[in-house]
Amino acid sequence: MYNKVFLIGNLTRDPELRYTTSGIPVARFAIAVQRLKAKDADGDGPSDVDFINIVAWRRLAEICGEYLKKGRPVSIEGRLQIRSYEKNGETIPASEVVADSMQMLGKKSDNPSVEPAPAAAAENEKVEDEIPF
Repeated sequence: MYNKVFLIGNLTRDPELRYTTSGIPVARFAIAVQRLKAKDADGDGPSDVDFINIVAWRRLAEICGEYLKKGRPVSIEGRLQIRSYEKNGETIPASEVVADSMQMLGKKSDNPSVEPAPAAAAENEKVEDEIPF
């Protein structure tokens, strides 16, 4: 048996970071993944969007909570998990992807909390130590 999911999409909301009663971090968020339909006569096909719930645990949850923001493109690798819960006496199924890894995509400027170092300063620096060969 093999259960592996690989998704690329944009966050629909900021991650919600919580802690279990034993202190384990858990982050929950959703990503929007575009699904292309068959092409029509013009060559353009309409697309649908699937909203996939993601859950991350431990250090990955803390990283997601700190760096991910709504609208940011990410890739998620993990496993599909189907569970159910009771609501008003009814059993409701829920599916989610338990993330094993996450990679932030897009340009660095997409994340305003991380500012790139100025390139001009590095170019103007003089190298004191030179290699003798």
